[in-house]
Amino acid sequence: RRHAERCGALDGAPAVLLLRTRDLFSLPFPLSRPVVTSLSLQAAVRGWRLLLLPDAFPLARRPPPSPHGRWKARNSLEQQRRALMEQFGLKLEVLPDGRQRWHGCDKDTPRCFGTIHAQTPQYLVAGRWTPPCCLRALRATARHVVAELEAAGVRYWLEGGSLLGAVRLGDIIPWDYDVDVGLYRDDVAKCRWLAAVLASGRPVEDPEGFLWEKAAEGEFFRVHFSRANRLHVDLWPFYARPGGVMTKDTWLGHRQDVEFPERFLVPLVPVAFAGVTAKAPNDPRAFLELKFGPGAIESPEYPNPDVRRLAQDVDGDPPR
Repeated sequence: RRHAERCGALDGAPAVLLLRTRDLFSLPFPLSRPVVTSLSLQAAVRGWRLLLLPDAFPLARRPPPSPHGRWKARNSLEQQRRALMEQFGLKLEVLPDGRQRWHGCDKDTPRCFGTIHAQTPQYLVAGRWTPPCCLRALRATARHVVAELEAAGVRYWLEGGSLLGAVRLGDIIPWDYDVDVGLYRDDVAKCRWLAAVLASGRPVEDPEGFLWEKAAEGEFFRVHFSRANRLHVDLWPFYARPGGVMTKDTWLGHRQDVEFPERFLVPLVPVAFAGVTAKAPNDPRAFLELKFGPGAIESPEYPNPDVRRLAQDVDGDPPR
């Protein structure tokens, strides 16, 4: 025992694993293959540590495998690993050398969750936060939209929960499922892709594979990560009504859907968001408290607390 080493995983190691039967069958996937990888992952979630006893169980002598046999073994193991990641719902592996291997959605696949019900995606109902692949796609879409609006000279700003994320974290809120951006309605046609949508009445795919369209729910626009993957940025056209109050033509009944004074937008100010510098109202705290209520920045909450509250998931470790 003095020479034993404690570790969190035995991936790739030949091993004889000793554990109590009741512990093995308390796991949701006790014998999923590859068994060593499967048990290591499930043990890590429970905080179990594995005790290595070097040379305690020497391997039997075997003839060296042929090159074809080695290829078959590697290929079989890789197929098992990918099936295991899908079974566990794991979207991202960080390998020992720091490389990342993704198993989640991309440009050619649908996003990892279905329709949003009561402002609550499926992963929140299950006690998880946004899958890392979905956050990666949202960040890419947000950066692309910001670059296009900046290049076109469109007056835009981060809205709602996206502005909350920028002020709190400089990033998308880790449980969010879209990005909200406001813009001046008079500037919509300055953006070539929005102008093309208005002219054709149909969705337009840009050269980088992002899909621009008019939303079916009302007078606003959406930019999707791709035709297949509907993770998106919502673009809300605002205009000033008499008295200098900013309003819009579509209201979806969300908590933050309120009119506000135009003075918040004159001038707009820079803010870090999703790896780029975006634009924000000039008094983000006052703007957010107008929309969400006092203490909005310091008191995070899920979009619909009647369905699930943040406190259900942060009493211990944050959900993964």
